[in-house]
Amino acid sequence: MQPLLSVENLQVHFGQHAAVKGVSFTLEKGEMIALVGESGSGKSATALAMMGLLPPQAKASGSVQFSGQDLLTLPATALRQLRGNSLSMIFQEPMTSLNPVYSVGAQIAETLRVHQHLTRKQARTRAIELLALVNIPEPARRVDDFPHQLSGGQRQRVMIAMALACEPRLLIADEPTTALDVTVQASIMKLLDRLRKELSVGVLMITHDLGLVSQWADKVAVMHNGAIVEQAATAQLFRQPRHNYTRGLMAAAWLDEGDLHYRQQLLTEIRHEEAGDFRLHRPAMLPFPPLRNRQADTPLLSVNALEVSYLQGRTRQPALRNVGFDIYAGETLGLVGESGCGKSTLSRTILRLLRPDRGEIVLDGVSITQQPESALKNLRKSVQMIFQDPYASLNPRQTIFTILDSVLRLHNSAPAPDRLRQIHIMLDRVGLPRQSLHRYAHEFSGGQRQRIGIARALIVKPRLVICDEAVSALDVSIQAQILNLLLEMKREMGLSYLFISHNLAVVRYMSDRIMVMNQGRIVETGEAGEVWRHPQHACTRRLLSAVSGADENIEITEPMRA
Repeated sequence: MQPLLSVENLQVHFGQHAAVKGVSFTLEKGEMIALVGESGSGKSATALAMMGLLPPQAKASGSVQFSGQDLLTLPATALRQLRGNSLSMIFQEPMTSLNPVYSVGAQIAETLRVHQHLTRKQARTRAIELLALVNIPEPARRVDDFPHQLSGGQRQRVMIAMALACEPRLLIADEPTTALDVTVQASIMKLLDRLRKELSVGVLMITHDLGLVSQWADKVAVMHNGAIVEQAATAQLFRQPRHNYTRGLMAAAWLDEGDLHYRQQLLTEIRHEEAGDFRLHRPAMLPFPPLRNRQADTPLLSVNALEVSYLQGRTRQPALRNVGFDIYAGETLGLVGESGCGKSTLSRTILRLLRPDRGEIVLDGVSITQQPESALKNLRKSVQMIFQDPYASLNPRQTIFTILDSVLRLHNSAPAPDRLRQIHIMLDRVGLPRQSLHRYAHEFSGGQRQRIGIARALIVKPRLVICDEAVSALDVSIQAQILNLLLEMKREMGLSYLFISHNLAVVRYMSDRIMVMNQGRIVETGEAGEVWRHPQHACTRRLLSAVSGADENIEITEPMRA
């Protein structure tokens, strides 16, 4: 029987550079294959070649047979008819893939009207059904929202709804759950699993999340340096990986190692060397000072009864409800919660990018809640932020020197030679070469761009750094490097972190204490290990139960409530 998809000797060249080198695999109807590897390994180039979406300077050769047709030689008009209909793709970056000037409902409806010839009313009704299918709350209301009005996770769910709109036979999912919290990850993967089983949809999943792969994929193909280095059934590959690189990826996938904490050990990194080689490296353990007595200390940051709401139409929708907590000097406080629960709203309010309706924010003994904009310069120096998407948060028209120097000029009256010396010191600290100063953001990898974001945040010597999903879009090996770097900076500079993530396992590793947020409220706070082992609130248990391998470590102290 003919497979749904057969890829043979696929090669992709960008000029003289070979991005994909002789990739071959088959995908049957109803099967899910995971293509795993680090950034730059050729995973996305493989998918884009299959979809006919490579840029003009790229050349693809080989064969990609889909239902008896070679996609590489298919005329552009025939390929367009397939795309979005029989063949669909979920893209990794929803903010750049969604049109900012159209509502999300209009964008889903456009797909339905073009490919399924529905009326405007029918397409809108189906768009609402699809939003409900991917767990967008209040879909009949949110269908008219624009992309910027949704959280990152909600935007990703919209992308998934668009990809599923025409019930494709082959679905290529490029990092489909990267921006999603673990509970939504689980629901999306269950949805994809149901589609492939009930409708015989073939799924090619491109991901760096090995935990996700071990749970859901039938087969795994491991890519390194443009080539597939190992391919096997999922259970076999995880039980007995043959290639050194596969073993290295698994060593870097530290999230399944039990109760791992930064005060016990740093994380294993994959270090790449010349000629495509690599080695495993675990940095020496850093001596962290003991935590201070919280009862005796004054908090560095104190948030009391904070409330924030947004105007939607004629009514105000609450985003934060009676939020209160403290962060102490040298402490990392983790904040977890499902997408749209208010985590990013809280971080923007602490930075006074949003003004609260009620409540108080006290930084180092000074209330900053009602201070005028002109008085906030010192706050911005004391509290800095590392963003989720370093590419979107770095000015593409400025060199790295200009980006870092502009921060220093704003907060520092030092002469130019002194500023340059500070920039050199910071580049050394974050592991970037000094000669990269005059390059632009697009010339760096994702991990390097996040190092630039860290340098920008730390160069003014803040006391508190808000890490808003700082590693969620990065490969597991790059995650390890960035988390180790953040810990090194914490020790050297005496930093406090508010570490925000939808990934409870990352937060567990990085945090001294953990807060859990649900629907704008803090529903649980406790020591990191205690929250992980003995969750008290139903929301915490729901988050934990969705983490791969966590179930056996969770003690349920009361019945789960719906």
